[in-house]
Amino acid sequence: MKRKDKGWFALFTVPLLFIFTTVVIIPFIIGIVYSFYKWDGIPANPKIFVGFNNFVQIFQDDRFIASAWNTVKFTVFALIAVNLLGLVFSLIVTTKLRVSNAARTMFFMPNLIGGLILGYIWQFIFTDAFNFIGDKTGLHSIFFNWLLDPQYALYAMVIVFTWQMAGYTMIIYIAGIQGVPDDLIEAAKVDGANLWHRLTRIIFPLLMPSFTICLFLTLSGAFKIFDVNLSLTKGGPSNATEMFAMNIYNEIFGYGHYGLGQAKAIIFFLVVAIITLTQVIITKKREVQM
Repeated sequence: MKRKDKGWFALFTVPLLFIFTTVVIIPFIIGIVYSFYKWDGIPANPKIFVGFNNFVQIFQDDRFIASAWNTVKFTVFALIAVNLLGLVFSLIVTTKLRVSNAARTMFFMPNLIGGLILGYIWQFIFTDAFNFIGDKTGLHSIFFNWLLDPQYALYAMVIVFTWQMAGYTMIIYIAGIQGVPDDLIEAAKVDGANLWHRLTRIIFPLLMPSFTICLFLTLSGAFKIFDVNLSLTKGGPSNATEMFAMNIYNEIFGYGHYGLGQAKAIIFFLVVAIITLTQVIITKKREVQM
């Protein structure tokens, strides 16, 4: 690499590395240090070194275990719903429809709405709109305020997250579908392969790189969900929708347990990293090379 090229490389990379280090790396290291202390977050108060006691206390915290289970259930439902709907959308808009471009825009638009605003919009839908429809149709067993029912509130969050993310995964699946050679599809048609065989034997195997990306984004996004959780349910009712991130937020800013909250954040980081890396490794092995 020439000296001039190295200069341009440094010009664009050094500021980004500096920002990433100061915003991500250094706070992460400081958080690891705080996880070994008992501290209420007030600078004037002393930090008491407790070693691994915070990490031991985590697994004795029933509320944290419950939030972990809520997160796992939410992630499983969201993973299936988002990718299934995104794949269906992508198959629809890549057909020869006159409204395919308009459909792409409509399906993708929810992803442009911020999570907090999205939560407040759907809060109105689940409360006022559902109650109105229930009163008009008499279907009160379906159309009622889901956010007040511990059994349905989690599914309400799944619906909102799916509505937000399906359009984003659709774009990735569209790119993968458009990368499938047309002559390969035409040859399969000539050989008598029907739509199902073309999907399962040709398109889906060649879409594995797209599956890898979409599954990774959905997994990490579902595990880290906070803004929708905060604005839609605030973890209620009866903590039935309190997720990992919400529990950590409440521990630090609600109860003032900075050390314990940081220990939870470290456990949270390790869990998300292990699960997402495992998923990427598994799906990478199934990718087909053209």
